[in-house]
Amino acid sequence: MISAIICAAGSGERAGFSKNKILQEYNELPLLCHSLTAFSQRADIGEIIIVCRREDENRIFELISEYPNVKICYGGKTRAESVYLGLQLVAGDIVLVHDAARPFVSQKTISNCIASVKKYGSGVAAIPATDTVAVACNGGYSTTNRADTYYVQTPQGFLREELYGAYGKAFTENKQFTDESGLYAHYVKPPHLVSGAKENIKLTYPEDFILAKRVGFGVDTHAFYADGEGAPFINFITLGGVRIPSEKILKAHSDGDVLVHALMDALLSAAGLRDIGYYFPDTDPNYKGANSMELLEKVVTLLKQEEFAPKNVSISILAETPRLSPYIGEMKQNLANALSLPPNAIGIAAGTNEKLGYVGEKKGITVYAIALLQ
Repeated sequence: MISAIICAAGSGERAGFSKNKILQEYNELPLLCHSLTAFSQRADIGEIIIVCRREDENRIFELISEYPNVKICYGGKTRAESVYLGLQLVAGDIVLVHDAARPFVSQKTISNCIASVKKYGSGVAAIPATDTVAVACNGGYSTTNRADTYYVQTPQGFLREELYGAYGKAFTENKQFTDESGLYAHYVKPPHLVSGAKENIKLTYPEDFILAKRVGFGVDTHAFYADGEGAPFINFITLGGVRIPSEKILKAHSDGDVLVHALMDALLSAAGLRDIGYYFPDTDPNYKGANSMELLEKVVTLLKQEEFAPKNVSISILAETPRLSPYIGEMKQNLANALSLPPNAIGIAAGTNEKLGYVGEKKGITVYAIALLQ
C-alpha cells in the first residue's frame, strides 16, 4: 500500500494571517484541502496522515469529514519530528511526504514520485534551477554549476522502513535536515530526482497568496442635454471626480460622472458581481445627484468583501467636447486615491470620434474601462 503524509503542523507565521496559513481560504477552499484533494482522489494511495498542531485539530477534523482514509496525528516542534510521528502511523510500504502549503501539486508529479520509488527506492520532485545559486560564506559567497542544481519540492517518496530508520539515526545523532531528501542522502543513498513542476510552488509569504488576476470590462454613455431640454444651470460636467468647464451638460440621475460609472462596472464585472444599476438604481431617490466618487468607494468595499483588490485600470474617453487633456492628471490622482493605487496604475486616454456618430455630433460621451483585480 502507498501512504501519504501531509505536513500541516507549522504555524505559518511568515504568511502573516491570524490563523495557520493551511486553514486560510485560497480560491474558495482552505489551503489544506487543495493538497488533500490531490492525494485522496488517487486509487493507488490507501491512506493519508495529516500531521497538525493541536490548536488546529478541531478545524481539520471538520475538513476531513468528506475525505476517505484520512487520519490525524499531532506534530512535533520541528518538521523532522512531525514527519517521524506521522511515519509511526503509516501502514504502507511506500510513503509520500508532502507540504500542505503546496496546493498546486499535479497528478503527474505524484505519479512520477510513486513510479520512481517502485523502481529506485526513492522519488523526489524537483525542477532545474533557473537562477544562479550562491552559498554565503564569511561575507562572501561561492556558486555552483547551475546545470547541476535543482529546486527540490514535495512530494518526496521513499520506502517506509528506509525513511523511518534514517530518522531514527538522525535523532540518535542529533542531526537536523531541512527535508527528507537531505536526510535520505545522508543515511541511505542519494535520492532519485523526478520531474516536478514550476506550478508546484510553496505558499509562504502574504504575497504568495495573491490569486490569479481577474479582468473586467465596463462601458457607459451619457447624453448631453439638447437646446431647449431644460439643462440644469451649471457650466461644467464631472469626470473622474473633476469638474470640467463645459457648455454642454450631461443628463444623469447622479452627478453624471460617466467615467466613474464605466470604471465601477469594470470593477464589479471582474469580481463576478452585478452591475451598478443593481447596486445603485436610478429609480432610488437616495442616489439623486449622488457623488460618483463616493459610490466608487462603496464598490471598492464590495470588492474587499469578495477578497479582491484593484491592481490597475485602463480608461478610454470618447468626447468631442469639452477639451479634456488638461484635467487627466487630476482624474488619475482622484482614482488612484479611491482605489489605493499609485497614479501610474491608472491609465486614462481621451479622444474624439472624428465627428462621426453621436459622439462626433456632440450629443454625448462614452467611456470604456478595463479593470484588473487581484
